[in-house]
Amino acid sequence: MAKVKEIIGDVKRDIISINKEKTVADAVTQLVENEIGALVVVDDEGKPVGLFTERDVLKCWTRKGDRHFKDIKIVEVMTTNLIIVESNDDLCYVTTIMIKNRIRHLPVVENHRIVAMLSIRDVVKAQVSDLRAENHYLKDYISDKYPG
Repeated sequence: MAKVKEIIGDVKRDIISINKEKTVADAVTQLVENEIGALVVVDDEGKPVGLFTERDVLKCWTRKGDRHFKDIKIVEVMTTNLIIVESNDDLCYVTTIMIKNRIRHLPVVENHRIVAMLSIRDVVKAQVSDLRAENHYLKDYISDKYPG
């Protein structure tokens, strides 16, 4: 099975982050402008302290009463229990983590730094590619076209 490091080359992007003191309105703007589903929330020193996702927007909408998004700080509503994976983790493990915890975005960490953000789409795409290759080789083997 493939490892995370094998697919982050394809998905490595700038890590979009936002300061924990910014507002939900600021976060929603960044999500929309960057066409992403999650932001890494950082403290004043740039250290990751949480994640703000589309799901957090919905939770905020339903739980904060009459307050407007521009009046709610991210630190009040962000996901603080950061679940991370490392670049050497295998994709089966990553898939299990995402399914078990019902999450769609996972920060990838190398040397205590976030280097990529994996989405469930990235993981599924890599696994489908592996399955297609395996299917191709099995068909060749069955039809006696296998070179070995």
